[in-house]
This record gives sequence, structure tokens and C-alpha cells, in this order.
Amino acid sequence: MSRTDPLWTPSPDAVRRAPIMAFMAQASKRTGRVFNTYEELHAWSVDDREAFWTLVWDFCGVVGDKGERVLDNGERMPGADFFPEARLNFAENLLGKSGTKDAIVFRGEDKVERRMSWDDLRALVSRLQQALVDAGVKAGDRVAAMMPNMPETVACMLATASIGAIWSSCSPDFGEQGVLDRFGQIEPVVFVACDGYWYAGKRIEVGDKIAKVLDKLPSVRLALIVDYLGDADKVAAGIDRAAAFDAALRLFAAKPPQFERLAFSHPLYILFSSGTTGIPKCIVHSAGGTLLQHFKEQRLHAGIGEGDRFFYFTTCGWMMWNWLVSGLGLGATLLLYDGSPFHPDGNAIFDFAQAEKMTYFGTSAKFIDSVRKAGLEPINTHDLSAVRVISSTGSPLSPEGFDFVYSGIKADVHLASISGGTDIVSCFVLGVPTRPVWSGEIQGAGLGMAVDVWDDDGRPVRGEKGELVCSRAFPSMPIMFWNDPDGAKYHAAYFDRFDNVWCHGDFAERTEHDGFIIHGRSDATLNPGGVRIGTAEIYNQVEQMDEVVEAICIGQDWDDDVRVVLFVRLADDVVLDDALEKRIRTKIRTGASPRHVPARIVAVKDIPRTKSGKITELAVRDVVHGRVVKNEEALANPEALAYFAGLSALKS
Repeated sequence: MSRTDPLWTPSPDAVRRAPIMAFMAQASKRTGRVFNTYEELHAWSVDDREAFWTLVWDFCGVVGDKGERVLDNGERMPGADFFPEARLNFAENLLGKSGTKDAIVFRGEDKVERRMSWDDLRALVSRLQQALVDAGVKAGDRVAAMMPNMPETVACMLATASIGAIWSSCSPDFGEQGVLDRFGQIEPVVFVACDGYWYAGKRIEVGDKIAKVLDKLPSVRLALIVDYLGDADKVAAGIDRAAAFDAALRLFAAKPPQFERLAFSHPLYILFSSGTTGIPKCIVHSAGGTLLQHFKEQRLHAGIGEGDRFFYFTTCGWMMWNWLVSGLGLGATLLLYDGSPFHPDGNAIFDFAQAEKMTYFGTSAKFIDSVRKAGLEPINTHDLSAVRVISSTGSPLSPEGFDFVYSGIKADVHLASISGGTDIVSCFVLGVPTRPVWSGEIQGAGLGMAVDVWDDDGRPVRGEKGELVCSRAFPSMPIMFWNDPDGAKYHAAYFDRFDNVWCHGDFAERTEHDGFIIHGRSDATLNPGGVRIGTAEIYNQVEQMDEVVEAICIGQDWDDDVRVVLFVRLADDVVLDDALEKRIRTKIRTGASPRHVPARIVAVKDIPRTKSGKITELAVRDVVHGRVVKNEEALANPEALAYFAGLSALKS
């Protein structure tokens, strides 16, 4: 049964202090209109995009030359051109501060703890910038990194952006082929890697992998090996074209960094699709679009500003890393954590939050559910008084996850469930600090984003499930896909379904509170008897059960229809017997509907997931149907696929 009251409502004082209120006041002053509600502000932001994005630029203090024109070809998707006369540099906007206060605080599990001041960060960026220029790197060249989420990674990105080169990264747990599937397409001239990393207390060396990757990346002129395990000199010595990071930088003295101002649309990042259905797509994002969108989201929706202690649990292979680092531009201190969030115990991240007075706590729905199932109650064990926002993404946060945040982590906190993707390196729907939080709902569409839910005929629907769309252009749309000269792959990815309208591929619902519920990916949507069912609706029920650690659901082609098959990974010493099957079916029937009840329930030892932690329904569906999974290198645990092949339970 759904709740009739919100889980949390911001206090009048919190609303008054929210930066979005000051922004609203400035919007009123500029337009002569009165904005009393978020709904009114949002409507203006999509109706008058020129005025809105100009105000975002000014309010967030973007450094650069704005130019006179704000938007050309604004009705074209793709094809709209924001700030076509502007000149700016992404790194210049992130390195505006100086001094001895923390710019970055880093923890590598319980092995490493470091602090880097703003002056130290600027000095490191300067020396890296000089090293890149000395290596012949110029605007438009690619710099690729296989790195942990550590300060050197941030500095390398900033140095790359400072000269107009393009940054791309993945995490060091990627296999050799996974790295090559990504970086082999974009031909980097510089490769940055660590000598190894820590995970769950284990020392993991990657020197051999670096050597094999470089053998197949002939475009690389210089490889920098960052010291994390203490073996950088040894690793670099054994690899042609490689140099130890510290040794290479000793050749250059720190000085004020230089910043080349380039077009708003100049490429900044290349991000990659998950690659579970084929070689990953290379998605190119602009410096200006990324900067403006991130500033808008972080300043107005998240309330981040000077003095905040900003954390998101992420690897460098997930777009949330790119989102996180932009917080430097608003004066926030980045809190970086690398490794297992449950090492040495389940309190590692909460210990970090307490020690560093974390104000923005970003994580995944999976982490919140794991904390709940582990029986942890940080609300009783940790001082989280500084935490103002808890944010969740990666997969839909269940209503039980919402409830647990308030009962088990912190009672008075803005819980901001957010959703967007690598495709836009930002969000379509996210938190709204002036609105109540309702269980299971994302609070609203992002400012400047004409987000809606449409049925199959392209009609807006409320209280019904449909496709998440964005009907007007926005600055953080990709510039292009790499190696897609005619734009055919780009167009097919987002615009084939509805002409001139971005169709994101999420199965979603708009609620009576003007919020959103994401029910899963459209391509993983179940369709038994012609009725569309979101997989998240089933997960929300079954993963409440203590016996079930996690689940994955697919549609199996059967008897000229589709039947729902649920796979469950069970807790230790739990057996899937008739009694447990009955409880699972009852839970789904009563909590969702009879149509959601699976035709088959099968216990498996593990569930495959991507490097960013998302379960992969499509890969499981391919295995069940006897099809080849096209890119197992995209998976963190490809060996799990074997548990889904040739199952006798699915043959009748």
C-alpha cells in the first residue's frame, strides 16, 4: 500500500537557504515574472531556454566569454547549437580556487589516506600540463586512463582539458580486451595507468595488463605509471614508452597553469556505453555543455557550493566520476574513495562520512540495499549530522530503500534519487530541494529539461508507464559518436523512436506529485501477454525478502508468447524449496500484481553485472536463448553467465 504522506519535507529555513531560491529570485528580476513554485520555474526554463541557460551561466559564475548568441537551431535534435560564440576552458572553471584548504581527500580502503590542497592540485596540474605539451599533445588529441578514483586521476583530467585535449577513462579492473575495445577506437596519444590497486584488502597488480594493452595501442607515445602499490618504477622500467609518473614530472617546475579557451562545443570527454550488446559506443561530450549542465544540477538541484564536502561512490569507468569532479568548480572539496565500500567492514563509507563531515553522500541503490540487508544502522552508530543530501543512482531505488534511508541512515535528510546516463553525462530527473520526498519517486525533471513520459503513440501520459523522452534540445547532448561520420549511429540510438525527440530507453511513469518512477530499461521490459512490465517492479518486491540477496528477471520466448523468469541469488544456507517459491510468488502478487508473478523461479550462484555495478538482463536473456553474448569483457563477472546456460528448469 502506498504512503499518503511524504517521507520528508524540507523545513522553511532549508527552503529559504537553498541556492535554487536565489536563482528563482534572479529569474523573477530578469523576466519581470513571479515564480512561486518549482513547477513555474521549470516551465519557464524549457519555454525560454535562451534566458534560462544564460542565467545559469551568470548565476554559477562560469569563467569565459559568453558571446552574444545563446542558441542556434534550437528546435533541432540533434543539431541545436548552444552558445555558438562562447570561448571557455573546462579546467579553468574547475581550478578557480587556491590556498591550503583541502581540494581533495582520498581514501584507498584502509591502505591509503591522503589530502591535496588547492595549491597542491594546481601545481600538479601545471606539471602534468607541461609534460603533456612536451609529449606533443595538442587540442583534440586523446588522453586515456586506466585508473582508480584517486587525486592523480583528477589532476590528469584537468591537465588534459587545460590544453583542449580529450579525456577518456576506465577503471583498472577492466580486462585487457575491455580496455582495448574502448581505447582502441579512439587512438590515444598518452595512456595513464596505476601500478595496481587494492580491493577488499587484496593487492592486485596490473603491470602485465598494461604491457599487453600498450602492445596493441600503437598510437600511444607516452605511458605514465602512477604509484599506488609502490611498484611504479618497476612497472615502467619493463614497458616500452612508459615512465613512472613521479619521475616524469620531476622534469617540470610548478607554475600557474595555462588554459586554452576553446569553443563551447569543443570535445572534453569520450564516455562509453556498457558494451554488453556489442563493442561500446564512444559518446563524445562537449566542454561547455558538460560544465553548464553539471553546474546547474549541482548548484541548483543538489545545493552544492563553497565549503561542501562532496562524495560519490564511483569508479573512473562510470559517468558519476565525471559528474563528481565538476564539484571543484563550485568550491566543494572532493571526497574520493577507491576500493570495496565494505572493506574492512560495512561501515567504511560511513566512517569516511563521519570523519570528513561529508555534506553530500552519493551512492547507489545497490549499496543502500546491501547496507539494509547487512543489518547495519548508521543512524545509531555514526554522527552524520553534516550530511545534508543522500543521493542514489545506478538503478531504481525501491520504496523500501527510500524508507530505509530515513529509518536506518538519517531521519532529516534530502534523499535525492537521480537518473540520467552516460549518454548525457548528467540527469534527466533528479532531486528538487524545495519539494517533499515521496517513497519510491524521483522528485522531478531537471531544470531546462523538457522531460515527459509518452505512450507508444507519442502522447504524454500520467499515472501510466511509457517511454522517458526529452522533447527539446539541451546543452549536454553528445556532440557526436566517435567513428560515426554521418551520425547514423547517434540518430539510431535516441531518435529512431520519435522524430526530433530524445527517447532515452527508460520505461518510466510520471506520478501525481509530478515526480518520476523508473521501472527499468525499455529493452529489458517484460511483455507477457502483450502487457509491458518493468523489471524494477519485480525487484522492488522480491529483494525485500531476507532470503534473497539479489535478483534478475528476463522474458523467455515460450509457446508463441513471453513468460517471466526470475533468477534469485539466495542468502547463505537458504534453499529454494516449494515453500520459498510460494512466498516469493505471494510477495510479488500482493506487492505488484498477478501479471508480475514469474512463470519460473530459478536459484543461481551469481548474477552478472557491468563494471559500474548494473545487472545485465540482456546478457542473461541472450544466454537463456542460446545466443552469444557479444562482449563479455564489459562485465565485471562474466563467469556468472555460465549459471544461466542450458537450465533444465527452462525447458518445460
